[in-house]
Amino acid sequence: MITASLEGKVAIVTGGGRGLGYAMTLGLARAGAGVVISAARQADEILKVADDINMMLGSRRVLALQADVTQEVDCRRLVDVAVTAFGGLSILVNNAGRGMKYVSPTFLTEPTRFWEVDNDTWRTIIDTNVNGPFLMAKAAVPHMLRQGWGRIINITMNHDTMRRAGFSPYGPSKAALESETVIWAQDLAGSGVTVNGLLPGGATDTGMIPDGVSEAVRSQLLRPEVIVEPLLWLASDAATDITGTRLNAALWDSALAPELAAAAALEPAGWANQASN
Repeated sequence: MITASLEGKVAIVTGGGRGLGYAMTLGLARAGAGVVISAARQADEILKVADDINMMLGSRRVLALQADVTQEVDCRRLVDVAVTAFGGLSILVNNAGRGMKYVSPTFLTEPTRFWEVDNDTWRTIIDTNVNGPFLMAKAAVPHMLRQGWGRIINITMNHDTMRRAGFSPYGPSKAALESETVIWAQDLAGSGVTVNGLLPGGATDTGMIPDGVSEAVRSQLLRPEVIVEPLLWLASDAATDITGTRLNAALWDSALAPELAAAAALEPAGWANQASN
């Protein structure tokens, strides 16, 4: 396990109330970071998450705020609250997203062809998954630049899933996010602020999976906690020279030293030298 402390660091985790977001919030807080979590809806859920983790750790490490990442004013408010409550902002985890179940609850067994997708549903998914990370990063980067240190971590997915039939607009939205990752990393080169993608590396037992999936199928899914160790490494000083890439959590070997585990799990972001994964 990674033992490097994130004491004194401040993170925002969008979509922090469940699944990957909850696992990452708990991991960051346990490592010593102050964490602001958000959700566009389910305010009661994220408030309970914050209360539960704070009680578990015996200190006020997590603050919950209802905010919609598609709204610029909400993104700015999230950053302002992090700076006011914890004294700064070091880490932005763009995790909030909408998946294929918004298109159809049976998307795994009955794919919806792109021309059958409702227009408003398409716009909502693109707005959350593409515009949301942009608005959050735009609000966060000025604070990171002033301190000469920052981590932007965009939650992405396997490239094969981006190309999967019937996965519009979720697949295109994550392909766009990877392009954002590569371009932002270049824009921020030499500033002390890095931008990377992070993916669990396979289908994961989160709210993206429809409720009707059988227990046999669900038992084969990755657990959200798979993402925590790679996240903490990317958020640490150890990853200072890593930017414009992505880290596949399923390839992370906890038995290795962190730098060796990272070397085995890092992949090209976007489509550079892309193998089939």
